[in-house]
Amino acid sequence: MENVCKEEAYKMVNVAGHLREINGYYHIVLSYSGSDGKRKTPSKTTGLPVKGNKKRAEKLLRDAINAKEAELSALSVQRSDTAIIINSNIPFTQFLEEWLAMMKGSVETTTHCSYTYILKRGVIPFFDSKYPNLLLKDVTPKQIQDYYSYLMNDCGLTANSAIHHHANIRKALQYAFVTDMIKSNPADRVQRPKKQPFVGSFYSAEEAISLLRAVKGDPVEFGVMMALYYGLRRSEIVGLKWSAVDFKRKIITINHTVTCASIDGKWQMFAKDRPKNKSSRRSLPLIPAIESYLLHLKERQERNQALCGNCYCQDYLEYVYRNDIGELVKPDYLTLHLQLIIKKHNLRRIRFHDLRHSCASLLLSNGISMKQIQEWLGHSNYSTTANIYAHLDSESKQASADAINSLLTTETQ
Repeated sequence: MENVCKEEAYKMVNVAGHLREINGYYHIVLSYSGSDGKRKTPSKTTGLPVKGNKKRAEKLLRDAINAKEAELSALSVQRSDTAIIINSNIPFTQFLEEWLAMMKGSVETTTHCSYTYILKRGVIPFFDSKYPNLLLKDVTPKQIQDYYSYLMNDCGLTANSAIHHHANIRKALQYAFVTDMIKSNPADRVQRPKKQPFVGSFYSAEEAISLLRAVKGDPVEFGVMMALYYGLRRSEIVGLKWSAVDFKRKIITINHTVTCASIDGKWQMFAKDRPKNKSSRRSLPLIPAIESYLLHLKERQERNQALCGNCYCQDYLEYVYRNDIGELVKPDYLTLHLQLIIKKHNLRRIRFHDLRHSCASLLLSNGISMKQIQEWLGHSNYSTTANIYAHLDSESKQASADAINSLLTTETQ
């Protein structure tokens, strides 16, 4: 009986783990309590490129978890006759809560906030209500499918939004699978909501000019200009630093972002010295209209700082987008204030992010290639740009039509 207990303790030692993509390679990240009681999160590379090696990387992850469990179990048995046992019959929603707590130190804060929002505002309340006391090991694909139907039919979410929920559920259950808490991942056997093609709103050149006139002198003017001229994301606009603007070389570099996330019910801003993806880090020509605006903005900020004295906020002096007392403009301000401007001037309703799409649309309509637009916007790959804007590429289609008409009509007449 003693050997059975020790064997069970060996299998159920609390070691978590996940795969992380770094510079195109899979890395294994483990999470467990050390002998000092503190959480350890060592990381090591698998040596496997991300493309085409997911299953091999997951096997290496399971092997690493098992090896660490064996090591900790042996230490546990040496220290005490009472083994550490995790209950394999844990309720599903309790497992999700514990998974969230475990992931807190393993992912970026903003990513964890996204996990928390989806699981605590959607998944957990649904399963607690419809399937109370459901055990982790008893979760079925049908129950998960019911949740997706609830999101789209009762809550009015789009299929694309439901896919985000699916990704979170699958990730949590995949952790349960690789740690042998369940025999398979039920989320792999559901009919995932079909992703809908993106069709955004775009301003024409005339509408874009009308908007630029409407925001003239308004605090949102800089944000609108950077979104229309450069197609920048909100986080890239707010994160722009003066050090990224080279007036001598006429270059502006996108290499820093600022985002917002809710932590324990309070909104906080997070800055990081890397954009959304590797391609998002880009250097672009300093457009004359933007250069002129920035030079005047710099002068105005220096005057405001002199006028306000000690009342001027000193925390964000390195950032470009500050208000009259030196406070950093928040990303959500751009979203909300744009709608006020649009309503006030009777403009066609459009989201702030759609200004980025408008920039791409205007470039495309003026003969700029998809590849160049990809580099301008900082998309991670060409297919992203092509998938979003393919339906707007009318000129290239017309050129193809003219070419085939010229060739075949000439031959058949």
